[in-house]
Amino acid sequence: MLNTVIVGASGYAGAELAALVQNHPQLKLFGLYVSAGSQDAHKRFSSLHPQWVGALDQPLLPLDEDGMTRILTQADLVLLATAHEVSAELAPKFLAKGLPVFDLSGAFRVKDQGFYDSFYGFTHQSEQWLDQAAYGLAEWNADAIASAQLVAVPGCYPTASLCALKPLQQDGLIAKGWQPIINAVSGVSGAGRKAAINTSFCEVSLNPYGTFNHRHQPEISHHLGKEVLFQPHLGNYVRGILATIYVQLADGVTPTQVDQAFLKAYEGKPLVRLTGQMPSIRGVAGTPYCDIAWQQQGNMLVVVSAIDNLLKGAASQAMQCINIKFGFEPATGLI
Repeated sequence: MLNTVIVGASGYAGAELAALVQNHPQLKLFGLYVSAGSQDAHKRFSSLHPQWVGALDQPLLPLDEDGMTRILTQADLVLLATAHEVSAELAPKFLAKGLPVFDLSGAFRVKDQGFYDSFYGFTHQSEQWLDQAAYGLAEWNADAIASAQLVAVPGCYPTASLCALKPLQQDGLIAKGWQPIINAVSGVSGAGRKAAINTSFCEVSLNPYGTFNHRHQPEISHHLGKEVLFQPHLGNYVRGILATIYVQLADGVTPTQVDQAFLKAYEGKPLVRLTGQMPSIRGVAGTPYCDIAWQQQGNMLVVVSAIDNLLKGAASQAMQCINIKFGFEPATGLI
């Protein structure tokens, strides 16, 4: 059993991680941590997330000097569900002691220090680890994940978008010069647990945001190897992402070629489901799956991808990466 620590366990993604670790046959939930100054320190995990009363009643421990010492000397792996700049500061401390780190923030997703100044508002100080981090898109980067000490778990929008687009890009089916258009909607939980008026459930109406400047657009473009146009929306529901993607295909691409690209990409990968009918939030909420379907008319293709933003877009994908890293079956503890 691997002693597994979660830092940032009070948030929505942290809570999902705790449940997944608790139910994983090869992992032991060794500690749930929050920042030393957090108002949630010393509270019971289940008092914040009452669906786990009786199952996950551990205290949320402060990440003070004693907490750091305990992790550095007794943990086998660390999951970071922390803010980007916090992960950028904490991860090198754990990595220097040889601990594998799986980071759910954006702190190590793009190997370009200038990216963080432009899109995250802080100057990255860990060029060494930025260069060594593996991008944790589980179905597409297993070899790098298996050999990396630091895994940067992708964002939720990039996961939904890249899973839909990479089979087409890999097979050269997208028209030269075409910029795929991604129209995606996320549930309110994607904004995190911290209170803010614009993400208060009573205030939310379906609305676009982040036009031309959302930080996930360059992440998607970087890992696709092709520029995209990305327009996110905030939906008035709790969890899930639905991405509708418009693609112009290269001349002469047939429906059979498109079908084969997806079938080849996801054969033997049980957490991506090629549904044959357009996906829905209802079909993926509370599950670790990415559901994908597509429809072609002439040289135009519409691809629809659906995930749970807290699971396949965060916690369950981190679990997939752990399974890959430690040689477990990819879906262990997930289905």
